[in-house]
Amino acid sequence: MEELRPPTAPRRLARLARQRFVEGLVAGLPGIDAELLDFLTQLMGLTATQREMQTRRDLWMRYQQRHQAWIGGCARALSESMSPLASTTRGALPPGGGFELVSDDIVENQIIASRMALTVMEHTGNAFDTLRQFTQHLEGQELDSRDILRPDTVCLLLVDQWVEAGMERGDLQTAIDPLQRQVGELILRQYQAVNAFCTEQGVTPDNDLRSKVRRTAGGLSSPAGLASQALQQSAQSFAQESAQASMRGMPAPGRMGAPGTAFGAGMQAFMTPLARARQRAQGVMGQLRRLLVQPATGFDMVNAPPASAALAQALSAHRAQAQTYYSGVATLVEDYSPAAVVQLVGAVRERSTELKAKASTPGEKAIIEVVALMFQSILSEDRIPPAVRVWFARLQVPVLRVALAEPEFFSDIAHPARRLIDRLGGVVMGFDATAINGSALEGEIRRVVQVIEQYPETGQRVFQLVYDEFEKFLAKFLTAKQATSKLVSVAQQVEQRETLAIQYTIELRTMLRDMPVREEIREFLFKTWAEVLAMSAVRDGAQHPDTIAFKRTAADLVWAASAKPHRADRAKVIQSLPPLLQHLRQGLSLLGVNGPEQDAQVKVLTDTLADAFLSKTASIPQAHIDAMARRLANLEDYISDATLGEMPLNADNIELMLGIDASSIHVIADNGAPVEPGMVAWAQELQPGAWFTLDHNGASAQVQYVWQSQRKQLHLFAAPDGSSYLLQLKRLGAYLQSGLLVAQEEEALTMRATRDALAKIDANPERLLD
Repeated sequence: MEELRPPTAPRRLARLARQRFVEGLVAGLPGIDAELLDFLTQLMGLTATQREMQTRRDLWMRYQQRHQAWIGGCARALSESMSPLASTTRGALPPGGGFELVSDDIVENQIIASRMALTVMEHTGNAFDTLRQFTQHLEGQELDSRDILRPDTVCLLLVDQWVEAGMERGDLQTAIDPLQRQVGELILRQYQAVNAFCTEQGVTPDNDLRSKVRRTAGGLSSPAGLASQALQQSAQSFAQESAQASMRGMPAPGRMGAPGTAFGAGMQAFMTPLARARQRAQGVMGQLRRLLVQPATGFDMVNAPPASAALAQALSAHRAQAQTYYSGVATLVEDYSPAAVVQLVGAVRERSTELKAKASTPGEKAIIEVVALMFQSILSEDRIPPAVRVWFARLQVPVLRVALAEPEFFSDIAHPARRLIDRLGGVVMGFDATAINGSALEGEIRRVVQVIEQYPETGQRVFQLVYDEFEKFLAKFLTAKQATSKLVSVAQQVEQRETLAIQYTIELRTMLRDMPVREEIREFLFKTWAEVLAMSAVRDGAQHPDTIAFKRTAADLVWAASAKPHRADRAKVIQSLPPLLQHLRQGLSLLGVNGPEQDAQVKVLTDTLADAFLSKTASIPQAHIDAMARRLANLEDYISDATLGEMPLNADNIELMLGIDASSIHVIADNGAPVEPGMVAWAQELQPGAWFTLDHNGASAQVQYVWQSQRKQLHLFAAPDGSSYLLQLKRLGAYLQSGLLVAQEEEALTMRATRDALAKIDANPERLLD
């Protein structure tokens, strides 16, 4: 091993660390190869259908033929990653600053590698974060997005070489579990080895809060960040062009020619499911508008005429008969039988036929038919509990009134009537019938429908009113369970505390910037006492006597630790030392630091004070101490969200503050996994009440999104079995990006209903006016 003695160039040391990491990976490749071969051999011996057994044997034979080429290619690619050009040319933009089209192969490889990387990151724990701090200290910057030290870069390299060796991606998916497990163990060992090497060389990791804030603020300053931002903008342009093309009846961008073009696949890869759903929705709404404005219907999409007298009279009569009309239907659906649901749909169809007979213009008939077909689709949705479908059925006529009077219902995907139905459907589709019947949620849906029925002439205003009221109801209903409510309260406190701790640290650094304060005191104030101030402020309030006393303690400690050349100052220190130590111990106890650990921290401080007592260096003027005390007393006036950086989340803190068995609570904190900015933005747009499928630690669960913290840093999901999952923002984005968290409904309920209605009209256009 090469002996290093100070001074050693930091960048040279960082390169040696990378070299050790790469060499360790190359040395571990044969072990991965042997593990995969053993796995495929055992898989081939398992009993299955003849077809499956033949598929497994073919896979085993392909791997036998190609595994040496794969391992050799991985070794070469890892070695080439150390080339001086590797770090500067990877991901570089083409000449002229443009962007190249992304091929299907690249996109598919990246998807597989991204999922592998998340599992590997789970396995490596804090080792990668420590390594990243070492390299940041040595190189003065964050790791490049494609640095070989990143797990996602290693995973992508393995996937690329698998395909280059002539093996199929489907084969890789079959062997993905043992592969990512072995890769995770290998990378963890190399991280630990490199961290030990850096420690031996005297490198101090850059792990203070300021570096985290700086990293967040400059997240897009690198070429990779700028490229990501540009790709996001390109994706938005693509969505707009698709919508416009759909309105003109033209194929959308990326769909011209073969459906699997590289351009289309590449752009779709950089669009979130939410953006893709919106793009599809705009296309559907464009088709609907063209249908209604054709000469045969003659509907005016700008200035809708009032409903004809006969139709208006029929709608008014329906309002008076609504309670009686649906009472029999409600009795039918209480048995939840398929026959009852069919009869409900038939009753709605019959009512639409009656209204259509009263219509006097082709436009009115077309609108009645479209709305009727939409509600047929909604009422046929099996995942909506039958008891709730009755209330959806009662919305048909109020929605028809709005559609006749407000043409934007057919063009605006954010119309209040559409939004309300989508929210109601999205919330209830994850519950079974027994959980809904008689619940507060069913009662609120009943109230919403009855309010709409009472104010038929107000148009979209009543829909907007009850939508806002339903959102307020959901905020309470989703967190009403005692365990969930307590977890939400604690999570909110954790966010407040961590936020304040970061802000207090930044403010303390500002105050002490030009003061001759000893390093031991600085470290204690920044890393420990800022936590004390934050905990006290959250628990008791910023102006509570204990919090004020802790703030004064910070100023007293700074003064006591400065030089004392005068006898009067030394006497004052001796007199103030007992209450100072008492407050310090009280603050440490607040953080749960007691016993020997507390004694050790206090001893470091008292030793520092003793040294300062005998020091002959310049003292800190009393005026500076008084100014610091005044600023500390009103510290909250100087801090703002603008200074907030990445918020650390500690699972132990959650359990400690809950004071209950937290075995069913899964805290999933940020771990540095790469995530696109668009995915983080999508995570912040999630609506409480939506249902998802969550894949965490190999177990799949259906969960409902129930809460987000005030600053949207923490997000809570609840499963029907009582389990809870608390995710930090960027980790939530990473789960969405990798497919570990999948929305059960990418398409809104009314949009799917509109698409179904258009399909029926395309197949049977005569029904529109008959």
